[in-house]
Amino acid sequence: MTDIPSLFEDVTLAPPVAVFQLSTECKRDPSEKKINLGVGAYRDENGAPWVLPVVRSIEAQMAIDPLLNHEYLPILGLPDFREACVKLLLGGDSNAIIENRAAGIQCLSGTGALAIGASFLKKYYNKRLDSTPIYVSDPTWGNHYGIFRKAGFTDLRAYRYWNAETKGLHIKGFLEDLQDAPEYSIIVLHSCAHNPTGVDPSPNQWKQIAEVCKRRNLFPFFDCAYQGFASGDPNADAWSVRYFADQGFELLASQSFSKNFGLYNERAGNLVIVMHNSSVISRSLSQIELLVRVQYSNPPNHGARIVSTALNNLAFRQEWHENIKTMSGRIKEMREALFSKLRMKGVPGSWNHVVDQIGMFCFTGLSDDQVAFLKKRHLYMMDGGRINICALNPSNIDYFVECVAESFCQCTVDKEGKL
Repeated sequence: MTDIPSLFEDVTLAPPVAVFQLSTECKRDPSEKKINLGVGAYRDENGAPWVLPVVRSIEAQMAIDPLLNHEYLPILGLPDFREACVKLLLGGDSNAIIENRAAGIQCLSGTGALAIGASFLKKYYNKRLDSTPIYVSDPTWGNHYGIFRKAGFTDLRAYRYWNAETKGLHIKGFLEDLQDAPEYSIIVLHSCAHNPTGVDPSPNQWKQIAEVCKRRNLFPFFDCAYQGFASGDPNADAWSVRYFADQGFELLASQSFSKNFGLYNERAGNLVIVMHNSSVISRSLSQIELLVRVQYSNPPNHGARIVSTALNNLAFRQEWHENIKTMSGRIKEMREALFSKLRMKGVPGSWNHVVDQIGMFCFTGLSDDQVAFLKKRHLYMMDGGRINICALNPSNIDYFVECVAESFCQCTVDKEGKL
């Protein structure tokens, strides 16, 4: 230690990242009844992380492949991975692919793809305004705000999404806010399994959203973190993006393979760009290459090679399809079990939204007072009442329901039993 003052004395202590802080608190809790309902990762019926069997198989093959080495990947990433990811999202018969108007850039998972995409948009999109508005859903994944601000965007706005009364999509407000958005605004859309609500537009509602975006010259940036993981069908989960591409939109889309391949710590992701012509694609890739070069130079190999191998090998691809059906199927089973047990327990409310929502997260509608109360019962969830459905399993779901029921007695609700 020294008495000499540091050159960094002005550095303030930043607040902890909420979801990781919640996990830390849960780990420190000695109770055997504790449940971490906040972490955004799949858990099996025993509450344990699950390495997909297809990932195990591919890793075993990679371990004995004498041709693999640790050389740098190209700046834009593993070519087979990039091509396969674009086809996974847009479909092999996409006109954008056939006409060479689509390309992929391997990134550091979905977060990195959003960041590279945001940096590209900040530098090259919409020179008509000094500050292009960015619209995100209300609510949205909290990191969206930080990513776009870090890229230099200063005008971040929210469009209505969650209807607290119906516990569903606020489609009227959604469309009104898009209609009122300044032309050429950037609209961040969740392609499926909306985080945190689990509420997705129907195909017909997506058509309405696309119609307003086209009429108002709004630019779509899709966040695709759960393709295949949401419904068990990668094609169904990509419907919204494919519809926009088929309607002639230029767009960006971030892909994450953390959830649908269980590669959370491998940071495997891809940025898909769709433009009106192939010459713009070539020039855009050349500029994105420079953005990547100064940020992390080139991406990691391991996770991308696993995904590429699975998507480009028919047998492995079929095994992956079975694995994502296993995960999505267990989540659906726990939604149905939770709905049934809450109703049988007589907990106020219809709880239909539990089974109407899709994907890993459920926006329960529990109040912040109830969330605080439930933490005293060793149930750790995010403010706003978002829970990770697959944190529930046959051994803990009854305790969870019992505590939720108790929270309605201990916390304030209105005369109709609404939160």
